[in-house]
Amino acid sequence: MKKLLFLFTLLASTSALAEVKTVTLAVPSMNCVTCPITVKKSLTNVEGVTKAEVTYATKLAIVTYDDKKTNVATLVNATTNAGYPSILKN
Repeated sequence: MKKLLFLFTLLASTSALAEVKTVTLAVPSMNCVTCPITVKKSLTNVEGVTKAEVTYATKLAIVTYDDKKTNVATLVNATTNAGYPSILKN
C-alpha cells in the first residue's frame, strides 16, 4: 500500500512540475486574411499547445503551451512546415 501511495504521489508531483508558457511568434509571411487559419491549425496540432491566437493584421501568433510536452523550436517548425516561417518575438 505504501508503494502504491508513493507512486501516486510521484506521478502527481511530476505533472505539477510542468509549466504553462505563452510566447509570441512573428509570422511575417502571412499575406492574406485566410493565412492565420493555416498557421493556427499547424500550432494547435502540436501536442502540448493549449491555445493559439493568430492575427493577420499584426502578423503575430500568441501560443500557450505545456513546456513539458513541447518547446518554441517545435512551434516554429510547425509554422514553417505549414509554409509560414516564424520567429520568436521578444
